[in-house]
Amino acid sequence: MSKKGGFRPQAQNPTTAALQAKFTEGLALHQQGKLADAARIYEEVLQQQPNHFDALHLLGVIALQTRRPERAVELIRKAIGLNGKVAAAHSNLGNALKNLKRIEEALASYDRAIALKPDYAEAYNNRGNALKDLKRPERLASYDRAIALKPDYAEAHNNRGNALMELKRPEEALSSYDRAIALKPDYAEAYYNRSIALTDLKRLEEALASYDRATALKPDYAEAYNNRGNALKDLKRPEDALASYDRAIAMKPDYAEAHNNRGDALVELKRPEEALSSCDRAIALKPDFAEAHCNRGNALTELKRPEDALASYDKAIELRPDFAEAHWNQSLCMLLMGRFEQGLRQYEWRKKRAEPLGIRSFPQPLWLGEENIKGKTLFVYWEQGLGDTIQFYRYAKLVEALGAKVIMSVQQPLRGLLKQISPTVQIIGPNEVPTDFDYHCPLLSLPLALGTTLETIPAERQYIKADEELRSVWSARLPPRTKPRIGLVWSGGTVYKSDHDRSTELKTFLPILSTDADWICLQKEVRQKDLAVLRQVGGITYFGDDVGDFSNTAALLDLMDLVITTDTNIPHLAGAMGKPVWLLLSYNPDWRWLLDRNDSPWYRSARLFRQQQIGNWAGVIDQVKSELRSAIVSS
Repeated sequence: MSKKGGFRPQAQNPTTAALQAKFTEGLALHQQGKLADAARIYEEVLQQQPNHFDALHLLGVIALQTRRPERAVELIRKAIGLNGKVAAAHSNLGNALKNLKRIEEALASYDRAIALKPDYAEAYNNRGNALKDLKRPERLASYDRAIALKPDYAEAHNNRGNALMELKRPEEALSSYDRAIALKPDYAEAYYNRSIALTDLKRLEEALASYDRATALKPDYAEAYNNRGNALKDLKRPEDALASYDRAIAMKPDYAEAHNNRGDALVELKRPEEALSSCDRAIALKPDFAEAHCNRGNALTELKRPEDALASYDKAIELRPDFAEAHWNQSLCMLLMGRFEQGLRQYEWRKKRAEPLGIRSFPQPLWLGEENIKGKTLFVYWEQGLGDTIQFYRYAKLVEALGAKVIMSVQQPLRGLLKQISPTVQIIGPNEVPTDFDYHCPLLSLPLALGTTLETIPAERQYIKADEELRSVWSARLPPRTKPRIGLVWSGGTVYKSDHDRSTELKTFLPILSTDADWICLQKEVRQKDLAVLRQVGGITYFGDDVGDFSNTAALLDLMDLVITTDTNIPHLAGAMGKPVWLLLSYNPDWRWLLDRNDSPWYRSARLFRQQQIGNWAGVIDQVKSELRSAIVSS
């Protein structure tokens, strides 16, 4: 029997009492879920009385329940031809038509059911589902009407929540799901949908608990395990996410989305070969799966197969031309390869991602280099990390050279440092907007606007200087200069999405401390496990929060003879100051460090040390230790 439409057998005048008894027997079997036995009896009734309305109608319902919607339409329409005044028949016909993706016809059937029975809550609910498929927002009114007629209708509350989610009203959706669950505590689907709303509200721990409840109620709920994996990944628990995707796949081996998500998690876990296999499996199951082609490109990028990666991104974009994430990832791959002319154009897609970067709205026009801005004022605003602001600050001077006045907003920790550098570039706070300007441009669009290529990267040896007074203050706090001073940075801020890739632990750096030098920790933030090592090994000067903002960091850094660092904001500051900096990079680094070179066109004073195997910092440290010994001996 239709879960959503229901039915009420119509009074008949059977030719014999025996025929009526037979039909009643079939109806009982139907209500018990014994569909094959019920169908056999309905067919026996129809052999004796071909125009038996209820037997035709209910045989059609069984056809729908057993996934034969074409047969269901045929039987129910025949019944309606005999008696067109039964609301349940029209509602069930609508269900069959909806199953066949004939949504407009289904909607008409639901409307007919409601016309016959204005208090038919189930038909209003089904009508809302049809309107949802037609992407018509008025479906919410249908669910509201269903609930008004039947306040304890859990399915309608759940569907109302789904409609609210599509209308981007997750708080209200959450209330609807909670009401559905209150009415029906074992409603696994409502827990699942509730989790999606909580995820949208960034309440990930609660979402995870809700997914757990859904899978407890419905242990074979592959979709819930898949989405549970997504929540775990967002919680930066990729290993647990992988296990959840594996559960989903075990239950549903042809689940392309779970294979794709598994590949994404494996990329994050730096297991790109396995990730590639998962993406390939997703594509085999669903060849037009744009997201899987994109994730395949990411795996290939991690494997340092950039040409193959570009081909995968191309396929993703061919399937979905407006796929911002594929355009963005392709841009990063191009930039990593040094193809700046193409890559910088593609990089503008960052503004259209689900979590956009570099997009702010102003009445003034965006400047990307096309207009002559001599005599004009350009407002440049920060958009990503502190290191990015330091790296691309150099472009402010190039814009000035075109005859423009530059006003630049920067993150608060950098404001003091950058404000003292140039008397002409006006530095303002992160959330400030100038009262008057002619054009605006996000900071990382300036390389595109100024036509940067690999060969024309502006690489002034020093464009940031330390404050002399602060330099004197920090000089007094350091040990007397009797040996080389080497600054150390082994980890960055944990809020950065890919921090696990760029950061390591202090214990990884310990082999280089055998070199006779004064070791100075340039990090302000040191994690608890590293603090324990710091106290245990000794010999590393650590100032902690005393460092304060970047004006102090720059002054302290300027007193170093060498800086050894992972890919945080410090190599950018050291490079911008022209200080010797040795940068330790992961196997597949950020795009700005390019591929397979030991120097940087961005910073003349930088020397790059790269992992030769994924995740192998030990080999990098061995190389640094050897080179450090030679450098100190030669000095």
